[in-house]
Amino acid sequence: MKQNKFPPGWNDKRVKQTLIHYESQTEDEAIAEDEAALKVADQATVEIPPETAIKSP
Repeated sequence: MKQNKFPPGWNDKRVKQTLIHYESQTEDEAIAEDEAALKVADQATVEIPPETAIKSP
């Protein structure tokens, strides 16, 4: 079996916890989280035009 490589500070447990968090959110909770993130002053966001975004199969 192939061993996963994670970025520094990440491991299998952290990935699983992150997946559980996002997969258990309601749509309203996800929207609220996204909107709150846009209000954080020390972070930047980048908008990607839909025609250049990678599309899921």
